[in-house]
Amino acid sequence: MAHPPRDPHRSRPARRRRTADLGLLLREFDEYGQFGGAGGGSPRPLPRSTPAALTPYYEQEPAWRDCGVPGVQCATLKAPLDYAEPSAGDVRLAVTRKKATGPGKRLGSLLVNPGGPGGSAVGYVQAYAGIGYPTEVRARYDIVGVDPRGVAHSEPVECLDGPGMDAYTRTDITPDDTKETGTLVAAYKKFAEGCGADAPKLLRHVSTVEAARDMDIVRAALGDKKLHYVGASYGTFLGATYAGLFPDRVGRLVLDGAMDPSLPARRLNLEQTAGFDTAFTAFAKDCVRHDDCPLGGRDTGPGQVGRNLKALFDRLDAHPIRTGDADGRRLTESQATMGVIAAMYDEGAWQQLREALTAAMKKNDGAGLLALSDGYFERDANGEYSNLMFANAAVNCLDLPPAFDTPDEVTRALPAFEKASPSSARASRGPR
Repeated sequence: MAHPPRDPHRSRPARRRRTADLGLLLREFDEYGQFGGAGGGSPRPLPRSTPAALTPYYEQEPAWRDCGVPGVQCATLKAPLDYAEPSAGDVRLAVTRKKATGPGKRLGSLLVNPGGPGGSAVGYVQAYAGIGYPTEVRARYDIVGVDPRGVAHSEPVECLDGPGMDAYTRTDITPDDTKETGTLVAAYKKFAEGCGADAPKLLRHVSTVEAARDMDIVRAALGDKKLHYVGASYGTFLGATYAGLFPDRVGRLVLDGAMDPSLPARRLNLEQTAGFDTAFTAFAKDCVRHDDCPLGGRDTGPGQVGRNLKALFDRLDAHPIRTGDADGRRLTESQATMGVIAAMYDEGAWQQLREALTAAMKKNDGAGLLALSDGYFERDANGEYSNLMFANAAVNCLDLPPAFDTPDEVTRALPAFEKASPSSARASRGPR
C-alpha cells in the first residue's frame, strides 16, 4: 500500500471513499458487493459459554518464532472456517507481537487493527509497534496484530493477478455512454468472479462477525481474560462488533475515527462522499495559496479548482499520457482520478499531488499521478498488488446489504451524491 507519503500500513477510512461520479459510485458499490483485566498463566481462560466443538481452538497455545523483524515474534493460530459447523475445516490466522518492555509491569496483550477492511495488522505491528505507541503502553502491553481471515497473511483472498489488476485500474470509471458503462460493469464482474474462483469456501466466511469471533480465540490463546484493543477506522467497527458479541470479555477499548455500524450502505456512502468533499475543498484552498498550484491562483475558488481539474480529466479520457513506467502503462483518466483521491487521505501528500498535477498539466508527464494511484491500490514496483482491494471487497460484500441493484439505480442516485459533494461533482461529472 511508488506510495503516497503516508503510513503504508494505514488503511483507508472505513469502507473506502469515492467521488460522486457514476463510474466511481459503481466501483464503490461493486467493492461493497452492491450488485447482484489482564491475562497470563494457565489454563487458558475459556468463556463459560464456549461450545464443546470450539474448545480445541480456545485451548491453543501459540508457538512463537522469529519472523525476521527485530524484537517481533510471529505465530499461527487456527479458527473454524464456519462457526456454525466447526468440523468443516480451519482457517489459519497470522499473529505477530512485540512483547512488553517493562519488566514486571506487563498488564496483558493489546490487539490492534489499523483499518480497512483489508489492512494488515501484522504488517502494521511489525513496522510501527516500536514507535507508534507511547513508551508507557509499550512497557505494559504486548502489542499484537492479527490479520483477519482473508487478509494479507491469513489465507488472503485473491481476485486478479498483476496484469489483471492493471487492466482493472485503467478501466474508464466515468462512462460516457451505454457501451462504456457495459465495459465498466464487465470489469467489476470479472473482478468478482476472480474472487470466487480463488477460494469459494473462504469467500463465504470473511465477515466482520467471524473476524471478531476469531479475535476471541486469539484472546484466549494469548492467556488474556479480557480483550484490550485499539482499532482505527474500520477497526472501530471490528472492535464494536467484538464488544457486541462478547460484552463480558471487553477490557480497554480505544476506537479511533469510529464509524456508525448502524448506517445502511447508501447512507454510509453519502456520508463518506461528503467527507471527501470536505477534504477536496481544503486541498483546493491550500493549493491556490502556493505559487506552484497548477489549478489556479490565489483568487481561485474551490469550484473553479474543480473545473480546472475536470479539464485535465477530460483530456486524459481522450488521450492518456506517458509515465515512463517500465511496463509501458500510460496515465488514464481513471488512474489520475484515483491518484487525486489517494492524496485526499493525508494532508502530507498535498505537495506531492501539486507536483504531480503540475507535471501532468504542463509537461504531459503522468508519472506522479500514476505513483499516487499505485499507492492507493497497493501496487509495488514489480507490478504485484497486495490483497487489500480484494479483502476489502470480500468483507464488504458479506457485511453490507446492497444499496443499489443496477447501474440505472446508481444514475438516479447521482443528484444526492453530487449535492453531498459539490466540489468533487464539478471535478468529475461527465456526460450521462
